[in-house]
Amino acid sequence: MLKIQDLTIQYGTQPPVVSGFQLSMKKGEIVSIVGESGSGKTTVIRAVLGALPGAGHIAGGDILFHGQSLRDKTPEDWRKIRGSQISMIFQDCGGTLNPIRKIGSQFVEYLRTHKPSGKKEAWQKACDLLHKMRLPDSQNIMNSYPHQLSGGMRQRVGIAMAMAFNPALLLADEPTSALDVTTQAQIVREMLALRDTFGTSIIIVTYNLGVAAYMADQLVVMQHGKAVDYGTRDAVINHPTSDYTKGLLRAVPELEGKRFV
Repeated sequence: MLKIQDLTIQYGTQPPVVSGFQLSMKKGEIVSIVGESGSGKTTVIRAVLGALPGAGHIAGGDILFHGQSLRDKTPEDWRKIRGSQISMIFQDCGGTLNPIRKIGSQFVEYLRTHKPSGKKEAWQKACDLLHKMRLPDSQNIMNSYPHQLSGGMRQRVGIAMAMAFNPALLLADEPTSALDVTTQAQIVREMLALRDTFGTSIIIVTYNLGVAAYMADQLVVMQHGKAVDYGTRDAVINHPTSDYTKGLLRAVPELEGKRFV
């Protein structure tokens, strides 16, 4: 479904920030990319979405989605792909919402941009999607401003918008990093339910090895723009090959001799 081959990414003429990145995933798989800040995790998934900031560009390799290269897509091609085939949940969905517009206004505009429909039809679809995210009183949420919602509620709104058209691939950039542990667990369960219900493939970027190990079929550990460990969850956790991965695993807390990954 998605294949990344020897991906190299640069910003301007600076040295590559990602080098030789490889990934292959099937429909319905979850891949977790783990690493410290600046390791290139977010850069990889932004490249998949064709959304590298500034002078960022793919300097080498290729990204194949359903067998077709994403490197040379036009803005019009990307407009058709984003949201409907590939969607993204950002680290802080509250920051991506317009603070002076109500949720309903933004959600309806998003739906009608990707699929022409009447306002009433789009409003009802948005309410249904919020209900699927277990948000109580969806009408009240639609009539609320972003600042009137909790962090967990805004994150659910972001997931609902990302999943509006049942995309084949969902990219999640540290979707639980700003949330308390209880809300983190709820968001993780919602994402797993999306995979089970719609067969959605998910790439989740996170610094939390516990979340990554719990969700992933495959695990990628990145350091300094390179994948230093890559394989199934059990292979990477039980038989890490790099000192960096071994250090991450040693840092995971233990309780009565039992490690939480």
